[in-house]
This record gives sequence, C-alpha cells and structure tokens, in this order.
Amino acid sequence: MTDTTARIKKDGKHYEILVDLDEALKVKKGEEGADIARAVLTDAVFHNLKSGEHASERDLDKNFGSTDIMAVAEKIIKSGEVVLSAGFKNEELDKKYKQVVDFLVRNATSPEGRPYTPDRIMKALHEARINVKNKPIDSQVGDIVDGLSKILPIKIETKKIKVVIPAMHTGKAYGAIAEFKESEDWQGNGDLVAVLKIPSGLVMDFYDKLNGVTHGAALAEEIK
Repeated sequence: MTDTTARIKKDGKHYEILVDLDEALKVKKGEEGADIARAVLTDAVFHNLKSGEHASERDLDKNFGSTDIMAVAEKIIKSGEVVLSAGFKNEELDKKYKQVVDFLVRNATSPEGRPYTPDRIMKALHEARINVKNKPIDSQVGDIVDGLSKILPIKIETKKIKVVIPAMHTGKAYGAIAEFKESEDWQGNGDLVAVLKIPSGLVMDFYDKLNGVTHGAALAEEIK
C-alpha cells in the first residue's frame, strides 16, 4: 500500500486528505469495485496535512455542500489531484514503453522486411528520446514512428479502410477516425465517407471502437 495526498483548492483555500494511492485512483477513474472507505486514510479533512491544520465544518459545508468526511473526500479525489509518487510515475511510463515495444515488434519491420528485437526497439526509443504519452498507442503511433525513423529505419504494415458513417453518428465517430484519415467526403445527406490508413495491428481495435460509437451502423471495407 502506498500512501499519498489527494488535494484541491477551493475559494482560495487548500483541502487535503491522506489516501491509498491505488484505491484512490480507482475511485477517481470510477472503476467497478472502487471503495472510498478503503481509499481514505484520515478521519478529517485538512487545510495542511503535514501541519495537521483541520478544515472547519463551515468551510466544508460552504465549499463541498457537506460536512460528511467521506462525501467530501470523494469530491476531493474525483475533482482534485491525487499526487503521484515518482516511483508510480516511472512504473506507469515503463508500462507505456513496453506497450509501444510490443506493438512495434508485432507490426514494424526494417525496409527490407526484417523484424526488430524488443531490445533494439527499446534502445532506439531512448536514443531518439521519444516521449511516450499517457494515452492510447493508436493516437500517437504516427508521431512515435516518425521520431523513431531518425534512429532506426522502420516501416509499419498498414491497411486502407473505407468507412461510411451515417450522418447521425458522425459527431462521435469523427474522433475515432481522425488519427488515421487520409481523405474525407461529406455526402449531401450528411453521411461521411472516409479513407483511412491504419496499422494492421490496430484494425480490429479500430473496428470495435467504431462499432461502439456508431452502434454498428457504420460500414467498413478494406480497399487496395
């Protein structure tokens, strides 16, 4: 168990509680089974946790609409900041790098078609100082490959996909296709026809996402 601080600033005052890092993050993300009682490790809310300066019930009621500690703590966790330790940040970054390496091992080759080992890809990522961000790989793979190619000649096997998205779903679906879009053609009835270029290893995930936001109403086909 790792203890940390959850905090927020309201009306010019700081409000802090001590929490269990893992459980607090589950609460913040709204994960199933998250337990606010397990997340909160103090029986009071503080203006300054280190000095032990308690927040008054008047301040809590004014800024959170409640004096119940658990109710206030949940609002602090969900709307404020859960402070991440350096060790936790490093672990999460390592996980992201490993996800990128696994993806590139499956989908990337040299221009001659030879695969790269995980160690070679990881070394190149660090040599090229690639900033792997805390977001899905499919939304940053293009930038990663562009940066990596300065150190390591690399190509990604891709597929061209034509999608037809009904007008009623284009708003939500546009975000799902934006990263891969090569061209778009808006029809007179509001439908969107787009041609996408997607890394082969992401095609099935893309279909799942597209079907999710369009409730299966979009049409997709692979083209040459």
